[in-house]
Amino acid sequence: MSEQAIEKQEYNITVYTENQIGLLNRIAMIFSRRKMNILSLNTSPSEVEGIHRFNIVVHETQEVVSKIARQIEKQIEVLKVYFNTNDDVIWQEMALYKVPTQVIAEKAKVERLLRENGARVVAIRSDYTVFETTGHREETDNLIKVLQPYGLIEFVRSARVAIIKDSDGFNRKLREFERMEPGHEVVENEFLNSRDKVFSM
Repeated sequence: MSEQAIEKQEYNITVYTENQIGLLNRIAMIFSRRKMNILSLNTSPSEVEGIHRFNIVVHETQEVVSKIARQIEKQIEVLKVYFNTNDDVIWQEMALYKVPTQVIAEKAKVERLLRENGARVVAIRSDYTVFETTGHREETDNLIKVLQPYGLIEFVRSARVAIIKDSDGFNRKLREFERMEPGHEVVENEFLNSRDKVFSM
């Protein structure tokens, strides 16, 4: 087995699914049964209408992640699963920081540090100001350290969003599949009088 397959590193698991109740819980159970910690989990609409996209981040070996991906694909609502290293994706995380407004007003250094870290104001009140920044985890973590001496009140970070670098997108693959395997035209009430035959196992 290659050294790359044995070594643990961060992997981004991308899951295209139908939007069904209970699916998130079943996917989470696949990880919990293996005692695997999910570092980040994001769900959102995808480029295909009606299809949702999960982005799951784990720290594991390639072999384990490959097995997990195959297990997830067995879920009936799951259409396709991909997994990639951080080098294979473009990813970002958003973070919000709440700091005392008085500190910013009195200390020009704080305002300069925020600008240097690409932070922008999203809300200003007399008692606090909220800043937002986007970047990699190391960048958002660094700003926590910068703001701690100046009375950082609150911090929150979003789940990761990621785009696969070398991918034509699931939309194109789905359209190609539809061209190769066109579905039959749906006839309304075609099977209305044949329910037992259609749904028998």
